[in-house]
Amino acid sequence: MARPDGAPSGEQERSPLRIAVEHADLTLEQLWMRYFALGGDADLMDVDAHLEGLLLLPTVQQDMLAHAVNERLDELISRRRVPYSRPVRQTRPTSGPLAALVSLLVDARPAPPERLPSLAAAAGRFLGVDLRVYLIDQEQRRLIRMPGGNSPGGTRLNVEGTLAGRAFRTVQILSSDKGHLPRLWVPLLDGSDRLGVVEVGLSSSAELHDPALREQCRWLISLLGHLIASKQPYGDDLERCRLSRPRSPSAELLWQQLPPLTAATDTFMLAGMLEPSYDVGGDAFDYSLSERTVSVAIFDAVGHGLQAGLMTAAALAGYRSARRDGRGVYDQARSIDDALATGFPAGDAFVTGVLGELDIVSGRLRYINAGHPPPLLLREGRVVRGLSRGRRLPFGLDTEGLTVAEEILQPGDWLALYTDGITEARNADGEWFGEARLVEFLTREIAAGQPPPETVRRLDRTVLEHQGGLLQDDASILLASWTWDR
Repeated sequence: MARPDGAPSGEQERSPLRIAVEHADLTLEQLWMRYFALGGDADLMDVDAHLEGLLLLPTVQQDMLAHAVNERLDELISRRRVPYSRPVRQTRPTSGPLAALVSLLVDARPAPPERLPSLAAAAGRFLGVDLRVYLIDQEQRRLIRMPGGNSPGGTRLNVEGTLAGRAFRTVQILSSDKGHLPRLWVPLLDGSDRLGVVEVGLSSSAELHDPALREQCRWLISLLGHLIASKQPYGDDLERCRLSRPRSPSAELLWQQLPPLTAATDTFMLAGMLEPSYDVGGDAFDYSLSERTVSVAIFDAVGHGLQAGLMTAAALAGYRSARRDGRGVYDQARSIDDALATGFPAGDAFVTGVLGELDIVSGRLRYINAGHPPPLLLREGRVVRGLSRGRRLPFGLDTEGLTVAEEILQPGDWLALYTDGITEARNADGEWFGEARLVEFLTREIAAGQPPPETVRRLDRTVLEHQGGLLQDDASILLASWTWDR
């Protein structure tokens, strides 16, 4: 209670930590031993000075002291609880992997997106590890450390030539003991979509190959990936960190319309990419996965800039409207035509594209090609044919003669849908990238065992390098791989 003169009482002058230590009935030496066991690195005299208000320990060390005291208070309180007539489940775990998962799940609910890396670091302490979160940049060339705790973030690691990048590329946990700093690099995923990596700092080299710890870290980081994907649309901070420059309005429009760049089930994996990342105008792709059906689509609007972006957005809206209503590719094409006719002058707006729908049980693919480069069918690592039937004029133009083609696919087959910006990319000598070079690239990557997401990333880099790092036209690709062996 405050004194009449307004000055704080002696109880208020003392810190909450000091008061809690007295209630915990801990000597200074007992407190320090508990704190040290949690990973604290301040010596006994520094802890004593902090309790007396003579020295301020770093925030992380303060939290460790608080944790040591709270653990002791929990022990004392549990001894004095009135017993129930039957066993009662613990309301919230206080240690171990379940405590880490619950901590992140519960604390993330009211938190803004940019706080997730700090919450992940706090959850990691229940496992005795130090977590640092790196997100992949827009171009998928660098991993960017997110701010968290006392770190401002911003560190950039190349995807090529670093252990962190290798963990991202291969989607495998990798270990390092370089410089006496043992750590794990764990892929950060939302399902199959690669978001980045997490650096896991360990207390000793003996933990590098602890299978239980690796599995527990994978659980925690999997939850973190889902939370980042679900909460990122709530704000701009996480997205802003991933951009090296602002997107154009047309690029912003289309990126917000896209599904995740990678998706997978136990039967299928899809991966796509758009270039140029910051200025794409009229390219887009879409897909849908279900137990029985896989739907894929790719679009390329006439022109460039915002007008092309609006046409592609209209085509996507018409396509999804019909697809989500359960209609087939014929009606999906009609819906796209109607959307373009409603929103744009007749004859001035059109979009090329391919629509496909695969029945997984029968292997029957039904598709329509609206003035677009034919998709490539790859079987046993080789291109067996281009899907050149089912042709019609681009969406938005005359729909007379609209037909639906069919192809029988097999488990293990790949489909490559792409826009002409891939094959028509030119180098300084005016040489096109070409379909032959695309076929050679896909054949080589599949033979090397690369999955669709990494194949797409490597193709994106290869096409950019062919054209000197600056594309003259939008270039997009969508790869679909049937992974189920019946």
